Amino acid sequence: MATFTSYDGTDLSYREEGAGDPLVCLPGGPLLSSTYFLDLGGLPASRRLIMLEHRGTGASAVPQDPETYRIDRMVADVEALRVHLGLEQLDLLAHSAGANLAMLYATAHPDRVSRLTLITPGTRAVGFAPTPEAVREELLTRVGEPWYPAAWEALQRIEADEESDEDWDAITPTYYGAWTPAAQAHAALLLESDEEKQDLHFAKGAFDPEATIAALATLDLPILILAGARDPGPTPDRARELADLFPKAQVRFEIQAGAGHFPWVDDPAAFGAVVTDWLAEK
Repeated sequence: MATFTSYDGTDLSYREEGAGDPLVCLPGGPLLSSTYFLDLGGLPASRRLIMLEHRGTGASAVPQDPETYRIDRMVADVEALRVHLGLEQLDLLAHSAGANLAMLYATAHPDRVSRLTLITPGTRAVGFAPTPEAVREELLTRVGEPWYPAAWEALQRIEADEESDEDWDAITPTYYGAWTPAAQAHAALLLESDEEKQDLHFAKGAFDPEATIAALATLDLPILILAGARDPGPTPDRARELADLFPKAQVRFEIQAGAGHFPWVDDPAAFGAVVTDWLAEK
């Protein structure tokens, strides 16, 4: 585990795996440890993965100022990592909520990003809010699953704003293409950050969707957006809406069949093949 000091004196850590050109990876959650990335479908065979541990996460220090958890302020953490690595430009991969951070970084430092890989990306940065209806629609396709009755009851409580932590756990299988032993083992790694940190991360003022959309429209770089065919958030349609916000970029849009929100878990070989091919493009 390597460390560096960010702009405000907070010591942050990152994990390295593999060899080759560096690929900086931003976890989602928000504020999940990068351990849930596993080996990202075998990507370390061709790239040196640099997996950031966000402030207050994993081995990274808790900041003195809690307001620095706000996502727009964490853009400076990514820039500090770039400087620490001595890279002129970053090849960025981001998953889920981490994609919001990646997009904010790319719009703040457009000359510092060489390639952007967005995996089942979060869309809060552009004002696309998650839709409970999408979870309901996906859940209804799983009626025959043994975990379905508990998940359905949990969803009713979530929609009525009467949920508990156990209810969120009950609908977790909906975010995987299939609730296999591998998926269950992976879900155990998703130790969510506390609600206070999440609230700070998405605090009022963190996003300016109109300004972000305008800035994204000016980006001229290669971008991969990979959606899971069975992902309730973002759905493939919502991910395609995001892709449409990059009119000047060279966008490759992919939908991984049978995959949910964690496509490298549902089918590591399929995920690894697509992303490795994409990263090798010139």
